[in-house]
Amino acid sequence: MNLSHLNSIQQRAVTSTEGPYMVIAGAGSGKTSVLTHRIAYLLEAAHINPSNILALTFTNKAATEMRQRIENMVGPAAKNLWLGTFHSIFARILRKEADRLGYPRNFTIYDTDDSRALLRSIIKEMNLDDQVYKPYVVLARISGAKNRLITAQAYANSALYQADDESARKPHLGTIFLKYVDRCFKAGAMDFDDLIFNTHQLLRYAEVLYKYQECFRYIMIDEFQDTNMAQYAIVKDLAMLHKNICVVGDDAQSIYAFRGADIHNILNFEKDYATLSVIKLEQNYRSTQNIVYAANSIISHNKAQFKKVVWTDNDVGEPIDLIRATTDAEEGRLVAASIYESRANHKLRNNDFAILYRTNSQSRAIEEALRKMNMSYRVVGGMSFYQRKEVKDLLAYLRLLINPNDEAALKRIINLPKRGIGANSVDKMVTAATDHAIPLWKVVCHASSFLGSRVGNTIEEFAAMIQQIAAELSQRDAYDIASCIAKRSGLLKELHEDKTVEGLGRYENVQELLNGVKEFTTNPENEDTSLAAFLQEVALATNADTVDQEVTDKITLMTIHAAKGLEFAYVYVVGMEEGLFPSQLMLESRADLEEERRLFYVAVTRARQRIFLTYAMTRYRFGRLKHCEPSRFITEIDPAYLQMKTQRALQVAHSEGYARRLVSSIARNAQKPPQQTHAMNNFQPSDMTHIEVGMQVAHPRFGRGTVCQLDVSGDVRKAKIDFVDFGEKTLLLSFAKIKILDRIPE
Repeated sequence: MNLSHLNSIQQRAVTSTEGPYMVIAGAGSGKTSVLTHRIAYLLEAAHINPSNILALTFTNKAATEMRQRIENMVGPAAKNLWLGTFHSIFARILRKEADRLGYPRNFTIYDTDDSRALLRSIIKEMNLDDQVYKPYVVLARISGAKNRLITAQAYANSALYQADDESARKPHLGTIFLKYVDRCFKAGAMDFDDLIFNTHQLLRYAEVLYKYQECFRYIMIDEFQDTNMAQYAIVKDLAMLHKNICVVGDDAQSIYAFRGADIHNILNFEKDYATLSVIKLEQNYRSTQNIVYAANSIISHNKAQFKKVVWTDNDVGEPIDLIRATTDAEEGRLVAASIYESRANHKLRNNDFAILYRTNSQSRAIEEALRKMNMSYRVVGGMSFYQRKEVKDLLAYLRLLINPNDEAALKRIINLPKRGIGANSVDKMVTAATDHAIPLWKVVCHASSFLGSRVGNTIEEFAAMIQQIAAELSQRDAYDIASCIAKRSGLLKELHEDKTVEGLGRYENVQELLNGVKEFTTNPENEDTSLAAFLQEVALATNADTVDQEVTDKITLMTIHAAKGLEFAYVYVVGMEEGLFPSQLMLESRADLEEERRLFYVAVTRARQRIFLTYAMTRYRFGRLKHCEPSRFITEIDPAYLQMKTQRALQVAHSEGYARRLVSSIARNAQKPPQQTHAMNNFQPSDMTHIEVGMQVAHPRFGRGTVCQLDVSGDVRKAKIDFVDFGEKTLLLSFAKIKILDRIPE
């Protein structure tokens, strides 16, 4: 196998296959290439059976890319690898073994909306205030417990958790947790956390654990720094027999503590493996030297880390630009104008640019500025296709066909389209199911016995329709079944009759879902083309899997968390202010602040060529105008890599250790027009038809300068101007505000 295109450290990571290894992969160091070559090396050079290799990732997109690369190297053998996300691989194991835990093998996977809907029902049934017991807050608490492998029974019986809940004025959380788990179990459903939690429970059976230890002789984990306690506990159990485990990650990019990720998994990994070998990938192939070394200076302020020195042979590149704005609205305008100029000056496309922010709400001012300049953009993190109401409605019908005990799906569609089955009737059936300790579906099938003949007969007709179509699951393919239920249910008819633009869009979305089922069933790479397999694939899709699918030329707007794993030529990190970034919520402990710093590190290392940091002196937050202080992170960047006016002041801030005190004065002067242009705030731009080489001009942002070159040959007229304080800049004459002052005397 030819590995000559890899550097010597990468080659070592690829060929060291026996025993425990940890690969610390700096940003842009080619970790995906190392992982894929390592798996290919096991298959081709070490002749390992592909079914004995387990490779775990965090997104389907990453898994698909890895599989395609491996197939290109070794051929069809890659199809038999156990390669996928934690959730998809563990769901696959649970499908085979679920009966040991009392679940059906065709269990439903609840998404966040399903879980919240179930919690909403439980909270209502318990006559609790849903403003105190907000479903998303309760779900987060339950999720946190499951990620720490705490059962509902253990939680409810814990004096410590009871005390925490009492102090939070939510004393019934333990009871809600118990009811939630019980209802999921009776509905034959698992939420995302259950896929991990129940796999851990499953491996408590000695024969099951040994079976999968023997199966997974070689284990690899991508983005290991993002694993939570439960994920690592499972992997540790699986690797116990053969100990051929290789984890790849970067502690400097651990940014998901709010999802349960535990940085200690990577920091303390060597404690579990006495013979562990550590390999550090420190050469960056992505970014310029200025970006790489600026990022090093940022992360050096963290104490909890593996020491490494990331370096690059790439060009030096431009220093980081620091842009100061008076308001968040001006910040948006400056960013838009900067992109406009960079795009024109360097012949770039919109999709070369990304604007990253700490919170989604920051996109508003940016979007307004881009719209005013007629610049195309997309906001990543909006509603995905599978979260649209009409799509989820049809998916609920399909889920009910597979698993009639799926309570969330049943409640969603029992009166959709309207059949005269009101919420009151549904509540009565839920109560009857609880009182008689029977599944809700059984009540539905005999509704007239519980509710009377009028509404009961209607409900039983609905149940009969579901049963008739479900009976054909084994005789007809998934597409035929999906098309049948879409028509028989009345969903397609109702959407087709809505002739509004929105109605047409909803109808097309349902048709697109049916197209997706058709494509899935006809794809020769899918071994299992059943409706259950399709629903599992949809349920396990993540937002990160759809980030890159839009190929049109648009500027990308997204949170920094969503940007992890991506890269762009030019990156703007906006809102670099104390209380915003770092977030006010992350200032209570060193660990929290270090996570914020790692988030900043991730933002900076997304850029290949240029990085811009912007901050506003005032910003509207929660309806009030707030005066802002520039982020402490700005002063943590080595001043050698910053492009700003007050280099000397910044150096003093670093050396004297009182950056917090000086950062405001530094920031006030950064990028400020020279003193001689103070009176030009409201100046009128001159007619650019009279501009000539050699003229002295003024710009409201860059101050005084001299025209040193003109390009008026094409449709776009440009001028290169040597500004006193900012050096040479190329500006578009049709866009830039320039005032002609005088010609330099000869």
